[in-house]
Amino acid sequence: MVQVRVLGVALDAAKQHVVLLKPLLEAGGEGRILPIWIGAQEATSILVALQGEQAPRPLSHDLLTTLFEAVDSRIAQVVITRIDDGTFYAELTIATPTGTQVIDARPSDAVALALRADAPIHVADEVLETAGIEAELLEEHDEPDDPDEVRAAEEAKLREFKRFIDDVDPEDFQG
Repeated sequence: MVQVRVLGVALDAAKQHVVLLKPLLEAGGEGRILPIWIGAQEATSILVALQGEQAPRPLSHDLLTTLFEAVDSRIAQVVITRIDDGTFYAELTIATPTGTQVIDARPSDAVALALRADAPIHVADEVLETAGIEAELLEEHDEPDDPDEVRAAEEAKLREFKRFIDDVDPEDFQG
């Protein structure tokens, strides 16, 4: 099992949302990135949490986080446990006053909750190996000093990543 961070949310060629997970200890351009296709509402919730913002009214994930706090519980960790026929599965580990509980969850919901609770997110090694893509698409380079060169380098990285997203098909990641 490997701990991951959320790189962000992207859109594929079919305008489907994809959350991108990267092993925590790997530098840019190394290792693998795990793309998981998610719904629009979950993508919005993840983006709100990533940006450290608050919605004008609580989103479902905000409500659940508040509920956990109200019953003196917390999300201890999230694990993306497996992929079966292209469907990802996750578990929430909840620390409660009566002990630890493990709850089945959709990965998108689990990630949205983990971000709000500042809980670690892990991915089973087999899932990362089966469904991960090479991270070289987001490879980091030494940053140039010239602002025009910086902008050109960023645009080139973005074009390369968009080209990947345009060509990728969710079925490519079926286990």
